[in-house]
Amino acid sequence: MMNEVTRIPALTGGSQVVAIVPRTFEETFRVARAVVASKLAPAALIGKLEGDDAASAVAVAIMSGAELGLKPMVALRSFTVINGKPALYGDGLINVVRQSGKVAYLRTGCDERNGKLIGWCEAKRNDTDEEKRVEFSQGDAERAGLWQTEAIVTKWNKFERKNEQKPNDSPWWRFPQRMLAWRAAGYCLRELFGDVLGGIRDEFEAREIADAEDMRDITPAERPAPPKPPAPPAPPSAKVIEADPASEPETQSTESEFDLGSFLEELETSLATAKDAASAAEIWNDYDAPATLESNGHADMIDTAYAMRDRAYAKLEPYNGG
Repeated sequence: MMNEVTRIPALTGGSQVVAIVPRTFEETFRVARAVVASKLAPAALIGKLEGDDAASAVAVAIMSGAELGLKPMVALRSFTVINGKPALYGDGLINVVRQSGKVAYLRTGCDERNGKLIGWCEAKRNDTDEEKRVEFSQGDAERAGLWQTEAIVTKWNKFERKNEQKPNDSPWWRFPQRMLAWRAAGYCLRELFGDVLGGIRDEFEAREIADAEDMRDITPAERPAPPKPPAPPAPPSAKVIEADPASEPETQSTESEFDLGSFLEELETSLATAKDAASAAEIWNDYDAPATLESNGHADMIDTAYAMRDRAYAKLEPYNGG
């Protein structure tokens, strides 16, 4: 018993290490937990997540990579998450297509023509013999607003809510040839190998789409206009009396609705206050009863107005005669 020695399996020389490929969801989650516990999970993938939440994000990345034929650790190195959507790093898109086994050839590059850079990608499938060449020029990048020419740019600081001058760290400024070639490759490979990529975009295109969705609208909002007051109701049968604009009482009477009873009562009361025939005649002329009644559609009441005038004159005659 004392002479027994624990034997450790000997390492086999020249053997090849096989990648661990989970076959069930439980196995995938175990691998994801191990990746999170060992701090190997990319920060761009898990962000501030911890525990099972971080393991879930890693598991989803592993499963997304498995659909593209990538082994777990390769998937974690190739995938990033932008605006909640998975995206492949620039060279990851090309690697996925190369590993699919459906490529006869795949070439990328960047040339210069007439002083302008032109990125290109050409590829051919070995199963259908389809081939395609796509070019993405400097002019295309300029029209799309991607081309960078300034070393210092203005950027919005969302934490301090102000614009700041910062060095241009855009890959279109630092690596223009590579970006043109990768953009051409993205278009070419997604069209020719759509069944392989399954709609996955490269990192830079996904980031540009996210930036476009998050652009701030700086157009000042229009101030709401106060509601317009309702227009005064027009008299149903009233006719407009042409009057001197300088005469305020007549203007007000024209704008208001004509009241026949009030007009006749006012006329009779005013005539009753006259002390002699001359003042009564002056009051009668001021009211201009015949014209007022006719213009307001009450011509049949003109005789009534004259009767009021005659009664007032009759009351004043005994005093005048005395």
